[in-house]
Amino acid sequence: MYDSGKIIPGLIIFVLIITFPIWYNHGDAGEVPKPEMPKDVKECVLPVMEMRSTHMQLLNEWRDEVLRTGDRKYFELAGKRYQKSLQNACMQCHTSRKKFCTSCHTYASVKPYCWDCHLEPVE
Repeated sequence: MYDSGKIIPGLIIFVLIITFPIWYNHGDAGEVPKPEMPKDVKECVLPVMEMRSTHMQLLNEWRDEVLRTGDRKYFELAGKRYQKSLQNACMQCHTSRKKFCTSCHTYASVKPYCWDCHLEPVE
């Protein structure tokens, strides 16, 4: 307890620095992005909430099946056929990377590696 004059102010400064993002933003993470949805298509491969939370798992499964086993089969959902492909399935409806993909990924601070291999859609 000989250095309590240094420890207590140090702890107060530490707590202020650690909690700075919370009290500076008042707990507000910013406006949630609203990606531009395709106008002519009403449903996706999976329901909207499921696509928001698990679309990367789906894309990773497709990638693994196509690259490792050569399985490019079509699959059917609600009477519509989809190919296991980012460019031939997803990008047919979601044509703008900036208006659809980038808006959410920037908000979530995520850097997807899709475009390392795939061609970006022409804006």
